[in-house]
Amino acid sequence: MNRQGLIDSLIPQSVRKASVYTVPDSTGFIKLDAMENPYELPHMLREKLANRLAQVSLNRYPNPRAQALRPAVYSYMNIPDDLDIIFGNGSDEIIALIISLFISSNKVVCAPDPSFAMFEVLARQFRVPFRGLPLDHAFDIDLNEWSAILGKKASGLVFVPQPNNPTGNLFSIDLLEHIIKKSSALFVIDEAYTAFTDADYLSWAKRFPNVLIMRTLSKIGLAGGRFGMLIGAPEWIREFDKVRLPYNVNALTQEAVRFFLEHAEILSQQSTDIRNERSRMITLLRNIDINVWPSEANFVVIKVASGKVEAIFNGLKKRGILVKCLDGSHPRLEDTLRLTVGKSSDTDLLVSALSELVYS
Repeated sequence: MNRQGLIDSLIPQSVRKASVYTVPDSTGFIKLDAMENPYELPHMLREKLANRLAQVSLNRYPNPRAQALRPAVYSYMNIPDDLDIIFGNGSDEIIALIISLFISSNKVVCAPDPSFAMFEVLARQFRVPFRGLPLDHAFDIDLNEWSAILGKKASGLVFVPQPNNPTGNLFSIDLLEHIIKKSSALFVIDEAYTAFTDADYLSWAKRFPNVLIMRTLSKIGLAGGRFGMLIGAPEWIREFDKVRLPYNVNALTQEAVRFFLEHAEILSQQSTDIRNERSRMITLLRNIDINVWPSEANFVVIKVASGKVEAIFNGLKKRGILVKCLDGSHPRLEDTLRLTVGKSSDTDLLVSALSELVYS
């Protein structure tokens, strides 16, 4: 049998038909497409970080549970001592780890529709059934639809981003609480954008027996470090720790995170700056009559005239500005672009370019 024949016989068709996840080359662009913190560390701190990383013993395996990090993370995120935590190689690994427990369980993984694509992508990869939960006209929880779907015994796991990506809004607290109380499924509230909103659901991991909290440091300046976490009652974390790969967070990342949290005031100030810049961006965009959706994240979504989104997206690229085109990813995201909040100079260039392209 030739190589392709072997591939066809051994690799599942679902994998062979799938596409490779690709990231566009951003070299030379103003990068406003991936919800990253636009600010780098001050030069003085970069030198200190380099010295710290130079001391890492790369010939040794890292601490398997990143024990040295735990006090700093608990302090920075105000995590109660009676909650436990497990770290991962970004939120993606945490999502995969959670879903992996539901293989062969006959349970369904659910998430809002539309929402973060990796919930469905990873469920499909693990061959765990996935079901989208419809949103109402305001992209909030559709109580009747969610109740009907989650009332079934097959529902086992529900991811709920607060705020939601890609729509940027928070779901209603009352509706979410009602659903959680009525369901026997496990709810994972994804707070990837917690630094950019006043909403905080950490206490829900104590209030409800079926709630866990997922967070990341990617959005506040450590996207390259790939560091995520799952927070919850020790009984839950103990089970997930059994399937976590050993040494999943490398020694360099552990030391870098430790260093960053020693200078957490810089991260906090940068997050505040991004929140302020988000408000300014929304005001500037509305001043030129662009339809901007409300946002509690470090991005905003705009809706443009029908049929113009591709020309606007490409026009921004020609001007050296890279944003995310959501058109085609979901029927309710037709004619939309997602704009990451960058520095004030980035915003000025973006708004100037949009003012030309939207009305051309």
